[in-house]
Amino acid sequence: MDRWKFGLVGCGRIAKRHSELLGHKAVPGASLGAVCDVVPERAKAIADEFGVPWFVDMHEMMRSGLVNAVSVLTESGKHPDQVIELAGYGMPIVVEKPMALSLDDADRMILACEEANVRLFVVKQNRFNVPVIKLRDALQRGRFGKLVLGTVRVRWCRPQSYYDQASWRGTWALDGGVLTNQASHHIDLLEWMMGEVESVQGMATTSLAHIEAEDTAIATLKFASGALGVIEATTAARPTDLEGSLSILGSEGTVVIGGFAVNKMLTWRFTHEEEGDAEVLERYSVNPPSVYGFGHQAYYQHVVDCLDRSVPHLVDGTQGRRSLQLIHAIYKSIETGQRIDLKSAPVFPLLGRRDG
Repeated sequence: MDRWKFGLVGCGRIAKRHSELLGHKAVPGASLGAVCDVVPERAKAIADEFGVPWFVDMHEMMRSGLVNAVSVLTESGKHPDQVIELAGYGMPIVVEKPMALSLDDADRMILACEEANVRLFVVKQNRFNVPVIKLRDALQRGRFGKLVLGTVRVRWCRPQSYYDQASWRGTWALDGGVLTNQASHHIDLLEWMMGEVESVQGMATTSLAHIEAEDTAIATLKFASGALGVIEATTAARPTDLEGSLSILGSEGTVVIGGFAVNKMLTWRFTHEEEGDAEVLERYSVNPPSVYGFGHQAYYQHVVDCLDRSVPHLVDGTQGRRSLQLIHAIYKSIETGQRIDLKSAPVFPLLGRRDG
């Protein structure tokens, strides 16, 4: 039985992945109940493809009785108000990354869901990639010894035509730049693996895209453990996407995950070998190639399991806020030219600003 019938709020680019998984019932226990978008043509296109009702008002969809869970897939800057309004219906909420752009908005979302006793899930699907799960297990078992260096690289191609498709892309109010949008998953992974960040220093530029925010950025990090980190992110790779990678180096081992979206195990080496190490590159090298949107599928399965079993979820509002705080610190460093201490709770006012 489809215990959880999801309604989609927002039928833009990312909705394709969500609707295909839910519409084709690729996640046991979940299905697509209805879709909603303020642009009727977008909502109707997905609704017709999967034979579900469509709405232009999310409140009408929530009151329809067709759904008992909802996924918010709209522009990042619209997430907070929509999640807060949706919390009033008492249904589980999945929200795409980033959960919000301002830290105050993230706090408002968390509080609204807590007060309504609603479970809030922030989409971080790369945590469920097969190589990432294997890496996380090795870290938790102490196989790396002393952590030395963690690096993420996002070298993607987003031509001007990508930004021109929607007026909100690349704006401070609704999107942010490569750090907030494309690299947010990778920043989350780096912090998840390496632990608490003590300080950051960043630089950024808008090199090729005609947008308000940055299309290229770098940052150096110092973790509370004493380890160092590097973030390199750009949408100015040309002519095509290159990589989305994660490297973890420790005194006792090194792991590198590459591919387009942190989905291919490239290096697995440890000083003290264990049974099965020789087979890791073969067995855990990539996500199953036949599964569309593997990370999102595994993520939705995690959501269903959490709802059915009432167990803690991997990325709640507090976890989603954590990576957002790091992004604010990087932007603050870019703004001031100074190294920023995370304990100072830095806020970058342009991100998620509300003019007027």
